[in-house]
Amino acid sequence: MTILFAPSEGKRPGGDLPPIDRSAFCFRHLYDRRREAIERYAAFVATADTDALGRLFGIKSAHAIERYRTDLFQSPTMKAVERYDGVAYTYLKYADLPAQAQRYVDDHLLIFSNLFGPIRAKDRLPDYKLKQGEHIGSFAPEKFYREHFSDALTDELSSSGPIVDLRAGFYEKFYTVPLPHITMKFLKNGRSVSHWAKAYRGILLKEMARCAVMDEEQLMALQIENLSVVEIRQIGIRREILYEIAP
Repeated sequence: MTILFAPSEGKRPGGDLPPIDRSAFCFRHLYDRRREAIERYAAFVATADTDALGRLFGIKSAHAIERYRTDLFQSPTMKAVERYDGVAYTYLKYADLPAQAQRYVDDHLLIFSNLFGPIRAKDRLPDYKLKQGEHIGSFAPEKFYREHFSDALTDELSSSGPIVDLRAGFYEKFYTVPLPHITMKFLKNGRSVSHWAKAYRGILLKEMARCAVMDEEQLMALQIENLSVVEIRQIGIRREILYEIAP
């Protein structure tokens, strides 16, 4: 079982793990490619003016911008799943999970970082900022990772069991799954929702971790408060589960 997940714009500061190196990431044989992307980011941050950095980071406060003028290769790190603190991660409540459920997240969650590319939940990340969809000068991270990591991702996923894709649609630009997989759509009063979709992705991941879900039968057996399956669609190789959120 592999669960594909989006990162979040929000990050927790600090960290007490060593700086990044080859051992910090999965797909270690591709570390030099990943480092290339990080170095492009680092060079841009070191030379860009405040306005350009504001656009890159997606923030306006000059004081907030200074937080991210750091050397990522010297900065302390923490687990990726602990670094991110957006809506989905807030509802996941990783820190409150029992140890066995945390190990499930560590081993089965694959996050698509805007800067670092595909990473495991347990991979080490420094504090950083890169607005979704923003290019680093002329460098487009989504195109770079799609070109250099897709084959390795497909090899990994083809031997890791069922695939559940909980990413937002933007992250298909980094990698389009060419294998049979499951997606979820969250509805309220029959209409798609954004904020609550993020929340329920986190809740769903939490329950998958707590129950150590490893196949579709176990996934469909999950009982999640205020969430009910209203339809299952087969669209080519993609199996889409539609959930209705109770009013």
